[in-house]
This record gives sequence, C-alpha cells and structure tokens, in this order.
Amino acid sequence: MVRGVRGTWCGALLLVGVLVGGVSGCGPETPPAPGGPPSRVSGPAVPSATGGPAVPSTTGGPTAPTTPSDPTAPGTTTTPSTPGTPTADPRPNEVLVEVVVNGGLAGVRNRLVVHYDGSWTSRSGTEPPRTGQQTPAEAAELRAALEDPAYAKVPERPTGSPIADGFQYYVTYRHHLVVADDGDRPPALRRVFAALPEGGPPTSP
Repeated sequence: MVRGVRGTWCGALLLVGVLVGGVSGCGPETPPAPGGPPSRVSGPAVPSATGGPAVPSTTGGPTAPTTPSDPTAPGTTTTPSTPGTPTADPRPNEVLVEVVVNGGLAGVRNRLVVHYDGSWTSRSGTEPPRTGQQTPAEAAELRAALEDPAYAKVPERPTGSPIADGFQYYVTYRHHLVVADDGDRPPALRRVFAALPEGGPPTSP
C-alpha cells in the first residue's frame, strides 16, 4: 500500500515536471563525473529551429573591442602639413607691380601696371591707355629688383621733408604698399624705378 501511494505521488510529480520543463524529484540523481563539463551553461537560451526545447547559448562571453576610429589613436598615421610650402608659380598675366603717381605742377594722376610676363599698361589722366611689352631680360631685371631682400626693407612712408609741387609714388608689390616722393630714395627703390617700362614711373601729364 505504501509502495502504491509512493508510485502515484512520483507519477504526479513526473507529469508536473514534464509540463513545466523541469525534472522529477523521484529517483536518484547521477552526479556529474569529476572534471567533466558543468551541468549548466551560462548565457541566454537560443530557441531551437525545429520547435524543440531551447538550447543554452555558448557565446555569452564579452565581445572583442572594436578598432578606434580616432586618427590620433596609437597605431594610426597622419600626414602633417608642411609649413612654408611654396605656392604655385604666378600666371604670366598676373600683376607684378602697380605704380601710381600723383602731384607735380600739373597735378597728374597716372597709373602703370606691369604683369609677370613683362606686358604693361600705362594710363595718364584722360588719355587713352598705352600698352607695351618688356623684353625677357627687362622683365627679369624688374622681378629681381622687386624680389631683392633690400627692397623689403624700404620704408613704407617718406622719411624726409616733403617737396613742394613734387610727385608722390605709390608702389604696390604683392599687396605691400610703399609710398615715396622726390626726396632721398633708398638704392633698392631706385633700382625698381630704373627697371620700370619707359625708364621709370609715369610722370607725364
């Protein structure tokens, strides 16, 4: 009688265990073999594709770190810009120097523009502009006079006393303006004036 009751009780537990996915408390448990795999595997369960019981996941470990995208991170290389990189050579039709002349007894306002290739245009008052072309040697001499380091040291304004009814010369080279008059001129400025077309700045009315 006791065995019949125990059999009924174990059968009921077995049925409940099957319905809830557990195991029955009846019967002896077989302990895991020494050194064998653990009886439980960590990680979320992966549903079976055949609709059967879920299989525990075996890939629950941490993921590998991703490679940093920061260009300054160790192991990355960058190409720094080189300071003082020379710019491209100017085009032949670009302006090399501009000279504006004001003053004099006639009160002129003339303008001379010389390009890198030696071509030039001169305007005097209301007269039609005049054009011309320097020889390669003349154009090279004018460029050399302007690129002379001594010219970069010419004062930007006259240093002497103004001359009555004299001319003022406004020389623009590479966006750098030098203002001079008929007084004392540094040798570097005289060299530039001597290399201009038609013998110097335009002073004729």
